[in-house]
Amino acid sequence: MHQALADLKNGGNDMVITCITLLLAIIVIYYSCELFVNGIEWIGLKFNIAQSAIGTVLAAFGTALPESVVTFVAVAFNGTSEQKDIGVGAAMGGPLVLGTIAYAVAGLCIIIFRKKRELGAEIDIDSTKLCNDQLWFLSIFIFKVLLGLLVFNGKSLTALFFLVAYAFYFYKEMRVECTLMPEELEPLKFQPHQAAPATSWIIAQTLFSLILISASSNLFVKNLEIISSLWHVPPHVASLLLSPLATELPEILNAVIWVRQGKETLALGNISGSMMIQATVPSALGIYFTPWLFDKYLLMAGGLTLISIIYLLVTLKRNKLSPHRLVYAGLFYLIFALAFFI
Repeated sequence: MHQALADLKNGGNDMVITCITLLLAIIVIYYSCELFVNGIEWIGLKFNIAQSAIGTVLAAFGTALPESVVTFVAVAFNGTSEQKDIGVGAAMGGPLVLGTIAYAVAGLCIIIFRKKRELGAEIDIDSTKLCNDQLWFLSIFIFKVLLGLLVFNGKSLTALFFLVAYAFYFYKEMRVECTLMPEELEPLKFQPHQAAPATSWIIAQTLFSLILISASSNLFVKNLEIISSLWHVPPHVASLLLSPLATELPEILNAVIWVRQGKETLALGNISGSMMIQATVPSALGIYFTPWLFDKYLLMAGGLTLISIIYLLVTLKRNKLSPHRLVYAGLFYLIFALAFFI
């Protein structure tokens, strides 16, 4: 009896410590993202990169790199099927979170910060550009889901298609001319009193922020896994429901920061660009190193991701995009979460 009480007390202490660590990790991720978005905007200006490409390519690549590495390690260097399943789950869970929760958070932040924003609750974006980004994602993601239903010789070689697709997307985005002006940017955090900060300091700040984002994100994921274990959450639930929320946290917080600054183009571009990376690079790794066969949960994740993006596409085509309609995208993630426990 005494031993049982002691174990319960220790378990409670572990939970408190883990929750505090999670909270600290979120705080570090947020302020690291502040440094990152500030640095990446200055990199865009210094190297004459278009504002849209800063969000869809540079910021997306930087924040998606940690989870791509996690997926690579899970599928390439782990012999157990459970670990490989976690890698595949992460490759499917990432786009689900971005296509639902991330867009919902962006819409919610527009509503929350409307009194501080110059445009209030209005959304200032290029609807055609965002629509094209979603069409790119949709066409690739459909192929990715279909592969999860098929078994055939040479299936692993289709991984090359996803890498080539992202290369074309990258090339297309980087060809757009730069539209940023220095007065549109906040001073560089590492050189706040310099109107034209040194390139070396800009790069140093961006790399430092990426290291912090990566380290704090990994800390968040590890402690989320501890909570999953304490709550006896199955691995496939953790990989599809919980882990993606952690690994996509930098993209979500980037959106919060840019929306607060009135830069919806960068916020939504970062989400759509991250979705393109998630639909290609981790997928290519999963397809090459695993059988890439979906169970009902993976199919459900893929199906609800597609429905959410189609919903956003229809909204964009009708010029009806609003903060509230972005928030509604989060309902598709809620449906997915509820389906696990029904």
